[in-house]
Amino acid sequence: MSNHLHLICSCRQGFELSDTLRDFKKFTSKAIVDAIENNSRESRKSWLLWLLRQKDGIQFWQEGNQPEEITTDKFFQQKLKYIHQNPVRAGIVDLEEAYIYSSARDYHGIKGLIELENLK
Repeated sequence: MSNHLHLICSCRQGFELSDTLRDFKKFTSKAIVDAIENNSRESRKSWLLWLLRQKDGIQFWQEGNQPEEITTDKFFQQKLKYIHQNPVRAGIVDLEEAYIYSSARDYHGIKGLIELENLK
């Protein structure tokens, strides 16, 4: 999706999901802003950085998140189906595996953009 992200992740034992999400947001926002700032071919650089600037610095991610602990296989499958069907519901693609940025590709035997672990 072009304006939001859904993911299923796990944390190492002893780590909290909220801490993992905080660190993920911090790392990715910095990497994205750095990529914008250092891309000499980005014609929208000034505008993009202007959009991201807040009085306290740069804000890429919207405040808040809605993490849910997955404790059963049924709940996992429900969330996975929701995520995979998201671009279909949005009218971006007709088939979930056609969306290049989706892990649905891996579940349909098509190599995805990133390597996934623990495919169920």
